[in-house]
Amino acid sequence: MREKRLQTVVQVFDNLEEVSKSDRELLMKAGESLQTAYAPYSGFRVGAAVRLRNGQVITGGNQENAAYPMCLCAERAALAAAAAQYPEVPVLSIAITVRSERHVVDSPASPCGACRQVICETEDRYQHPISILLRGEAGPVYKISTGRDLLPLAFTGATL
Repeated sequence: MREKRLQTVVQVFDNLEEVSKSDRELLMKAGESLQTAYAPYSGFRVGAAVRLRNGQVITGGNQENAAYPMCLCAERAALAAAAAQYPEVPVLSIAITVRSERHVVDSPASPCGACRQVICETEDRYQHPISILLRGEAGPVYKISTGRDLLPLAFTGATL
């Protein structure tokens, strides 16, 4: 028997001012996309913004449905919109931010498993890592170098 150790490195910035200008701008776009989120049931809004290699920034907000399995996460909305509008252009980074109607979210919220899978699939599609920025309403900003760091044992097309 052997053990396989998995390690994820997360850069932690204590405040937005510590983040690079480019990453700060992407986080601001993600924050603006909170306005497009539709969250009448949970009151938990998620905004995402993706930066493409051509410089374009595409945003998305979560879209809830009374039949919860039909909801669409902000991350997948933004990545799908980017793929639809610029199918040949790699995604370089994604910023994700959240806001709750019930309390102040003072730590970053991480993507769900389905979004992690889609981020990894997008990396595979373009053969390029996607850096991930996470932010709550307040508190630190997390930066992760690649989707594989969030889903290290990802299921891939190579398995099929």
